[in-house]
Amino acid sequence: MKTTFCSTLAILALTTGIAHAQLVIEPGSDDRINWASLDEFAAAHPDLEGQSFNILGPWLGGDQELFQSVIAYFNEVTGARANYSGSDSFEQQIVIDSEAGSPPDMAVFPQPGLASDLAARGFLRPLGQETADWLVENYAAGESWAALGTYADQDGTEQLFAFPYKADVKSLVWYVPENFEDAGYDVPETYEDLKALTEQIAADGETPWCIGLGSGGATGWPATDWVEDLMLRTATPEQYDAWTTNEMPFNDPVVVNAIEEFGWFAKNPDFVAGGTGSVAATDFRESPGGLFASPPACYLHRQASFITTFFPEGTVVGEDADFFYMPAPASGDLGQPVLGGGTMFAVLSDNPAAMAFVEFLKTPAAHEVWMAQQGFVTPFSGANPEAYDDPTVRRMGEILLDATVFRFDGSDLMPGAIGAGAFWTGMVDFVGGASAQDVADRIQSTWSSLD
Repeated sequence: MKTTFCSTLAILALTTGIAHAQLVIEPGSDDRINWASLDEFAAAHPDLEGQSFNILGPWLGGDQELFQSVIAYFNEVTGARANYSGSDSFEQQIVIDSEAGSPPDMAVFPQPGLASDLAARGFLRPLGQETADWLVENYAAGESWAALGTYADQDGTEQLFAFPYKADVKSLVWYVPENFEDAGYDVPETYEDLKALTEQIAADGETPWCIGLGSGGATGWPATDWVEDLMLRTATPEQYDAWTTNEMPFNDPVVVNAIEEFGWFAKNPDFVAGGTGSVAATDFRESPGGLFASPPACYLHRQASFITTFFPEGTVVGEDADFFYMPAPASGDLGQPVLGGGTMFAVLSDNPAAMAFVEFLKTPAAHEVWMAQQGFVTPFSGANPEAYDDPTVRRMGEILLDATVFRFDGSDLMPGAIGAGAFWTGMVDFVGGASAQDVADRIQSTWSSLD
């Protein structure tokens, strides 16, 4: 007779002394979670009991606790022990440990570029074609996700080295439903509709957008997200990829066009709260405040999901404020592109338990347990969307599932001197009056000097 997850836990609790109370959701108590997927995983990996391995990642605080709540199910069902450590200097630590010959068995990369660098130096273990095929078949826009974890090895051979798990959605536009209702505005369904709504709001004597690029020493970064989203709505995914590697120069007409599209919104004084001069001077954390002013200082604000942290205290998302997907062009030629971020799991040792953990991440339950708590979005079509505890997060998950193209934040894929330097300052210069061509030329000149 096949052992069920609940009885497996009872046996392991006796043999390993693991406290059943560690599990945040009582097995079998929540029918939104596919507990059978853990039974199947355990049956396929009967030899893990007593093994242990280490995971290093960037998650601290609440995210660390949430990830550890997922790890607990792996430990329970296998009798193995996965130990997670978070570091606020992960990017430096993983390189130091790898070069010293003492890397963790597994690492959680917040940026694909760093994982790609370590793969090229021979520090990562390939995950195999079967896992690459699994991603294509089971993740929405699966080819995009598989490509995100595929890098050249020491010999230049492209292989899957990193498994994506936990995504972030950036292609969001925020608004206040009551303001839209009072003014008679509808949520736009296409990119053309979004531009038409912008013009309509201005024609009504109101201000369409709040845009703020201020961020201390990182001033300018919000504009890079704008340009990335607009690249995905004016250029092909292949051109986007070529841009992030400089195979397509930064001053190519395709890129200049996307920057000018951003300027259509940000450089028209009638379209931006406070006028164009306020864009670079306004802190990005204060920028959405105009949505909640009385009367509204603006009606629209483009920013990733994290921006709710800076909404007025007590704001209920879905009621007091809401969002919509930054729409794609009506032609449909570019599909439904989504800009975002995410984390990538890679194996750095020959520990079989670490490789088995990648298989664990393929189970619906490994996603649903976190979905049922908070702060987790997944493109895994096999996970039950009803598992999302927060209806707002569920809608973000739906945006990912509807995506035909997913692309990682482009500036994070570029060399630091560009993505966290010249691109930022160039966008500040652009909203300050410089032309898109001049800014793109200067960024490209900086990139060329890195070679």
